[in-house]
Amino acid sequence: MSVRIFGTHDEATIAQIERCIAAGGERGVLCADGHKGYAQPIGGVVAYRDQISISGVGFDIACGNLAIRTDAKAEDVVPKIGAIMDDVVRDISFGIGRHNKQRIEHELFDDPLWSEQPFKGIKQMAEAQLGTVGSGNHYVDVFVDESEVVWVGVHFGSRGLGHKTATYFLKQAGGKDGMDVDPAVVSESDPVGQAYIAGMKLAGREFVARHVVQKILGAKIEEEVHNHHNFAWEEEHDGSKYWVVRKGATPAFPGQKGFVGGSMGDDAVIIEGVDSEASREAMFSTVHGAGRVMSRTAAKGKFVLEDGKRIRKEGLVRHDEMMKWLHECGVTLRGGDLDEAQQAYRRLPEVLAAHEGTIRVLHVLKPIGVAMAGRDIRDPYKD
Repeated sequence: MSVRIFGTHDEATIAQIERCIAAGGERGVLCADGHKGYAQPIGGVVAYRDQISISGVGFDIACGNLAIRTDAKAEDVVPKIGAIMDDVVRDISFGIGRHNKQRIEHELFDDPLWSEQPFKGIKQMAEAQLGTVGSGNHYVDVFVDESEVVWVGVHFGSRGLGHKTATYFLKQAGGKDGMDVDPAVVSESDPVGQAYIAGMKLAGREFVARHVVQKILGAKIEEEVHNHHNFAWEEEHDGSKYWVVRKGATPAFPGQKGFVGGSMGDDAVIIEGVDSEASREAMFSTVHGAGRVMSRTAAKGKFVLEDGKRIRKEGLVRHDEMMKWLHECGVTLRGGDLDEAQQAYRRLPEVLAAHEGTIRVLHVLKPIGVAMAGRDIRDPYKD
C-alpha cells in the first residue's frame, strides 16, 4: 500500500488510512499528529484520481488556522492580558448559539449556490454562526514570538454549515456513519460530486481574528498566515492530477506558510514548506497540531449510572494538574476543559521533529492568553 507514515501510531489509526487506499485512494500520508477520525484518520492525507472523499474532508469542512502578526509589543499587552481575554470571551461567541450582538455581513452569502439544496435550507443558520468559534479544540489565542511581537491565532471551522453539508452529501453518496467504515467516495463528474465540490468552498474564519487584533488589542495587522486543514484540493503530484483530501493536515508546499498550534498551554509555530524528497512523498502536507494521545472521554471521565444517578467517573486528567501546567507556562485561560488539557496531547516539538526536512520553523509563538468554550458549553459541531 502506498502510504507514507511520519511518527508512530497505533494499529487502528494505520488501519484507517489503509482502508482509504483500499477504497480507491491512490496515495496516502499519515502525519505525526495522526489519530483515529471518522472513516479517515485525523492527520491523514489521501489522493484520489477523478474522485473525492466526502467523509475524508469530514464534518467540519474548511476547519483551519489563521494567525495574525500585529504591530503590538509584549510589554504593552502582557500586563493587560487578563482584561484582554475577558474582552475576547465577551465579544466572541463560543459553543453553540450567539451571545454577542454583532451580526456579520459577508459577500460569501451573495453566492448563487445558496439558492440550491442543501444550502438554501441552512443559509440562515450559517449567517447566524459566522463569527462564532464553537467548542472542542477550537480557540482564540494571544501569543508572543521570539522578538516580543504579539500575534493572535484562531482555530475553528464551518461548524453547523459544514456538519449539515457533510451529512447531506454523505447520505446522497450512500456513506455509512461511524469511524471504522469505508470512506464515502464519489466521482468528480457525478452530480453529487460536482455539487459537493462547489459547496465545500462556502466557509471562512477571518472576522474573529481581525476583530481581536483591531477592536480589542487596538493593533494593526502586519501579516496573516491562513490555512485550511479539513479540505480537498485539486493538485498535481509527480505528473499526475489528484483530488488531495486532507483531514487535520496542513498544506506545506515550498515557500507556503502555515500556522500550527499546540495544546492550550504549549507553544505554536509559523512554519514554511520546503522542497525535498520527503516533502514530495508527503504530498507537501504536514501536521495541523500536536495530536491527541487520549480520547475526550478518557481525559474527562465518562458518565455512569450509580444508584439511579448519572455521575461522571474521574478521568485521566485532573483539573489541578491542568491549571498548574498553565500557571507554570504563564498562560491566562478563559474557558477550557480537561479534554483539551496539555496532558491529553502530544508535545508539538516532537511532532514537528518527525517531519524534519519537509518544513522549517519561522517563528515560535508562546501563548499568553487562551480562550475556549467552557466545560458547561454543549456544541454538537465541535471538531
